[in-house]
Amino acid sequence: MDFRASIGLRSLALPKLSRWQKMLLPVATLLGTAFPALAQAPQNPVIEVGVVQRFGEEPTDQLEIEPLSGDRLTVRFTTGGQPQTLTTNRLRLEIAQMPLEKAMLQERLVLSSHRSFESAEDSANQWRDRGIETEIAQPNGWEVWAKREVYQSPLLRRLLLQNLRQQGFEQVYMDTHVVDRVPKTAFIANGYRYNRDRVVITSANSRIRVTTGSGQRDRKLYGGSLELQPNAYGTYTLVNDVPIETYLRGVVPHEIGPSAPRPAIEAQAVLARTYALRNLRRFAIDEYQLCADTQCQVYWGLGGTATVADQAIAATRGQVVTHNSELIDALYSSTTGGVTARFSDVWNGPDRPYLRSVVDSVSGVWDLSQRPLSEEQNVRAFLSLESGFNEEDWDLFRWRRESTLADISRELKEYLGNRQHPLAGFSAMGELQVVERSSGGRVRRLAIQTDLGIIELEKDEIIRALYGPRSLLFYLDPLYEPVPTAAAAAEPQPEPVLKGYAFV
Repeated sequence: MDFRASIGLRSLALPKLSRWQKMLLPVATLLGTAFPALAQAPQNPVIEVGVVQRFGEEPTDQLEIEPLSGDRLTVRFTTGGQPQTLTTNRLRLEIAQMPLEKAMLQERLVLSSHRSFESAEDSANQWRDRGIETEIAQPNGWEVWAKREVYQSPLLRRLLLQNLRQQGFEQVYMDTHVVDRVPKTAFIANGYRYNRDRVVITSANSRIRVTTGSGQRDRKLYGGSLELQPNAYGTYTLVNDVPIETYLRGVVPHEIGPSAPRPAIEAQAVLARTYALRNLRRFAIDEYQLCADTQCQVYWGLGGTATVADQAIAATRGQVVTHNSELIDALYSSTTGGVTARFSDVWNGPDRPYLRSVVDSVSGVWDLSQRPLSEEQNVRAFLSLESGFNEEDWDLFRWRRESTLADISRELKEYLGNRQHPLAGFSAMGELQVVERSSGGRVRRLAIQTDLGIIELEKDEIIRALYGPRSLLFYLDPLYEPVPTAAAAAEPQPEPVLKGYAFV
């Protein structure tokens, strides 16, 4: 089956494209000539989405949970090993900080830290190849931990840390905290308070409203059921168990917008379905599968559904994209900057043959084979072009951000300090230099001079460490302090003083 035709991309042959048809060009051009195939996924499996991931981080955290008018909630929990059930028209979840009789040591051996799950997964696979059992966590950013069930005791963890440091793995570190109190959850229903760590909440019509704050955006309606459960960080996660076709109703209109043409929305539905099913392993450590933010896909529940999106989801029901009989990494973004990227240009791990660097244009504005963007002068020329591209009227198609050396130094210190990097204590910073680019222009390595040595940032870690770049498609323009005018023409002019950089 022709992927382009099957998801309504035959309009690509038209000389004049709408904004939304233009936006879908990367979906087709990314795949080059090796188009994956459409396949049929299992019919409407239930997936587990963490919609409130860190309930209990703040002692004032509360959740109000209600059914729709005329319905009631059924709450299931366990008391003394026996299952219990109650019904109510309202449930409130609260947090109390419970003091411990004796302070306790919490620690995990962090093998690596990453901005993205993709790079974390590649790192975890490499550690496993060395014989070290791992698990992927997301306490803040993504981290690879030595598996807690295997390295149970402080002695085992310290022996492993010592061994790895002796082998030259200097960025492996022990994340240690002394805890004297822990958050404990309770729910209030029908005037009674129940202290429970796990609660399952259902309703007759499978519609439940959750309120996390006072704003309109803090009230969301979810299909399916809810479950409150402990996570790996000492807090709790509210998980939405929802059929995937219902889940897509809360994703598709927010990822593409209901004003897009119907074929474009159908394409988005296929990609979102594929992405979800391909990524169900992300939160195995916490016993759920996906999140509801941009670390997965934006999921708003049923509060912002759109008829045209619902129709597109129904028309493509069960359809996914595969390559060699496996689900593809159906990666997409709001803006490409005029050229798409290979997988390894942004993340660590093997390239996917269907993700390629392709200029996002139908007018032949740039030829990558003749003018590769791995060359600095070509990148500057490419980013100076503002017309001839499919996204040229998008806000972030071209951008510029300026950062002083003081700002860059502060951001870098915080980034390195959080990772217990051996050069985190630098006191002076010098020049920034792009060391390596991909053929599609993305910065793969950025070197920063410090008084303790050169610090290299790779791929999307650059965006994690520094506020300046919005993406990896940028070049550096040095910014200098104004040079004071010399009193006499014969006097030597002072050297310009570097004050920062513009990321362009």
